[in-house]
Amino acid sequence: MRARVLMTAGLVACVLAGSGPALAGDPRGGTDDRSGRSASGADRPQHTSDNQPGWIAPPVSARGRSYRIEGTSWQVVPGVTYSTWTQIDAVRAAQAHLLVIDPKAPGVRLDYADAGSVRRVKTVREILAVDGAVAGVNADFFDIGRTGAPLGLGQDRQRGLLHGRSSGWNSAFYLDKQGRPQIGELPMTVKILNHPEIAVTGLNQPSVPADSVGLYTRAWGRTAGYRMTQGQKKGVRAVWINRGKVERVRRALKADKPVTGRLLIGRGVGARQLAALKPGDRVRTSAWLYGQPKVAVTGNKLLVDDGVVKVADNRELHPRTAIGIDHDTGLVLMVVIDGRSESSSGYTMVDLANLMIDLGADEALNFDGGGSSTMVGTPPGGVSTVLNSPSDGSERRVTNALEVIYRPPAARH
Repeated sequence: MRARVLMTAGLVACVLAGSGPALAGDPRGGTDDRSGRSASGADRPQHTSDNQPGWIAPPVSARGRSYRIEGTSWQVVPGVTYSTWTQIDAVRAAQAHLLVIDPKAPGVRLDYADAGSVRRVKTVREILAVDGAVAGVNADFFDIGRTGAPLGLGQDRQRGLLHGRSSGWNSAFYLDKQGRPQIGELPMTVKILNHPEIAVTGLNQPSVPADSVGLYTRAWGRTAGYRMTQGQKKGVRAVWINRGKVERVRRALKADKPVTGRLLIGRGVGARQLAALKPGDRVRTSAWLYGQPKVAVTGNKLLVDDGVVKVADNRELHPRTAIGIDHDTGLVLMVVIDGRSESSSGYTMVDLANLMIDLGADEALNFDGGGSSTMVGTPPGGVSTVLNSPSDGSERRVTNALEVIYRPPAARH
């Protein structure tokens, strides 16, 4: 792995004493909390689920060389280590947290994790406690403040495919059919097998796009009313399916109803297609991911592909979470950068990509950031704890996580 150059503590103290974060406010104004657009209507890239505008970093030329002050490091379990340090340059500092996981180590296993249903949100620590995980980080972006559902796809070892889109949010970290860690685009297919003329755009997605059909299952949890159609109330159809047959067809969407079988929701063109289904009709649905991965979860952007930075630098600083793979060693790298504070500025997307490369990642993916960025681990002899400093001041409830499970190998006699 590559490593940053270390700086002596005395020189670091001088740099930090002589300059604060030196960050500018966002000149584009505030944003609403849903669209990812600024108040002026200009497009903004989605960095975080909360869509808060970030501080603006000084130009690269003003930042100068980056240095690293070593912090603490310890073994979580055999095959998993945690490290933290401060990364600084001439005008700012950021606190970094790293989990290095060897997925081939005896007893170590990576898995998707959530709070028990697709649209339920809990803290990362609560989510990891369900499986007794020893470490993990928050994962996908989610429909914060509305349905709570993740924006992309999720595949669990035991429960299989839980949610996803056929296109549009498919950049994923996954374990392939052989259990090898991979990062890349992961297509998903959802079909009504005996009605191929009806195009289905997603499985348990936050909402159904206009003029399309979405499929919902028991894994979704309880319905969210017209939040599932982005507020659209006219030109909507809901087809409830039980034991492979249409049970009822409705023009209205009620909230807080459990999905006990299958539910098809259509808008516009999709609603008109679903109107042809009648009670008693047989309906067979299926959903799968290309390549049959064992585990999968998405982020919004590839940071690094084959060692090359794949993101542009708009200088917007946020807390960040990322996942990377060092193909030379087979190690998986989970990284969280603290931000939105005087002691830790956060990172731009390019900062994050460069750090992942410095740590040895050949591929890296950006997970949800901002107040969602959370790393949890179990110190030696301790209990599961939050290792970073979430920018909300406390743990945010999020939609899912990528967890590290450890089961000590059976002793050999």
